[in-house]
Amino acid sequence: MTAQPSQWIRNYVDGAFVDPVPTSAFDAVDPATGAVYGRVHEADEQIVDRAVSSARRALANGWADRSVADRVAILRRAADLIEERFDDFIAAELADTGKPVTQARALDVARAPMNFRAYADIVSATGQESYVTELADGRRALNYAIRKPLGVVAIIVPWNLPLLLLTWKVAPALACGNAVVVKPSEDTPGTASLLAEVLEQAGLPRGVYNVVHGFGADSAGQFLTEHPGIDGVTFTGSSATGTHVMKTVAPRVRPVSLELGGKNAAVVFDDVDVEEVVAGLSRSIFTNTGQVCLCTERVYIQRPVFDDVVAGLVENAAKLRLGAPMDEATTTGPLISDKHRQKVLGYLDLAVQEGAEVLCGGGIPDVGMDLNGGSWIEPTLWTGVDNTDRVMREEIFGPVAGLVPFDTEEEAIALANDTDYGLASAVWTKDLQRGHRVGAKMNVGLSWVNTWYLRDLRAPFGGVGLSGIGREGGQSSLHFYSEPTNLCIQL
Repeated sequence: MTAQPSQWIRNYVDGAFVDPVPTSAFDAVDPATGAVYGRVHEADEQIVDRAVSSARRALANGWADRSVADRVAILRRAADLIEERFDDFIAAELADTGKPVTQARALDVARAPMNFRAYADIVSATGQESYVTELADGRRALNYAIRKPLGVVAIIVPWNLPLLLLTWKVAPALACGNAVVVKPSEDTPGTASLLAEVLEQAGLPRGVYNVVHGFGADSAGQFLTEHPGIDGVTFTGSSATGTHVMKTVAPRVRPVSLELGGKNAAVVFDDVDVEEVVAGLSRSIFTNTGQVCLCTERVYIQRPVFDDVVAGLVENAAKLRLGAPMDEATTTGPLISDKHRQKVLGYLDLAVQEGAEVLCGGGIPDVGMDLNGGSWIEPTLWTGVDNTDRVMREEIFGPVAGLVPFDTEEEAIALANDTDYGLASAVWTKDLQRGHRVGAKMNVGLSWVNTWYLRDLRAPFGGVGLSGIGREGGQSSLHFYSEPTNLCIQL
């Protein structure tokens, strides 16, 4: 299928959309149906160079010197405009991801204006460090830090929460006075280009925000991370790709912020309200078809309540409704692509080979004639697995989880921490002292107690181990997207 010209998704460079070159393009595919809905203009090395150069000019032309008040006004205007074009962003997000409209409306698109307003507030309220130094001879000096923009930042965004994570990075970068070159995932190109229209209307100077579409190796991703004009890289995606990004920028000693994969654990103690825990775990396992870096793929349940929790999870999995994205009754969308589905199916087969008991799911569902061409997968739960199995050690990124019993608190902590990843965990208990104690012992960047996906945008966010390096959120973002210069003045 060849898309009509009106369906082109184009690069955005120096304040204008770049006319597409038909010989350098790829299909935009709706994962709910498998149908091609548009064509995406792939950026070559020349276009990436133009984008970086335009960002550098924008800094030199005064963007980096604009007052905080000026930048904040643009952020707030952008938030207002996203809300005015809310339905356009919903349509773009659904075309790219196939996720249920209820989720896109309540979470993905709703978070975009929140991100802009949050960083407008945070940067407005942030001061700088200052110290008075007193020497033995009676002299005194004033030391104070001024923060300067990092420069031109490469922002590489994944496909699972494309608009949410895009604005999560763009908002603080702009708040600190940087210019950015964004590379969205090749699977979800729509909202990054739509955001360009909003930021232009909000008054952002030309060249401050640029979008280049494409892939990783030998495409826009590689051209961008290797470009000598990039002053820093923020990346959210797989651990393997994050490792490659880190190696690429290491010779130029550029700062990186990497939010990578996870094999997140939940620990359920026997004093819980089973119904409440089952509801919480169902969210943490199946939200966005398991395609959230914070989703739970390992669940450790204390033996006295193991059978009840397992039965409740299987019952809830059966209630999930896979269907058309615009159907308000749909709870669960497809995987992002057939390529990713093949990966997940490989793990479903592997689990059986490793001796897992499949409690529900395990294959491809019949969603209906109009949707069976999409990348659908059945929500799947296993027992009979342990931490020696690959399906309990490797990130699958689908609606799957292994359920394992335990006996003691010490055993639960050891099981949860027995992983190369360290992004998030969830501890479920009515004993608040135990919640504090066990939550603090989780080797992760974010440890929830009696909840999941409850976020404060001022709090630091990131992982340890294979889950990444660095922190974003609140002051942590401001520290990444700016560099301090200390001034020492003898009084």
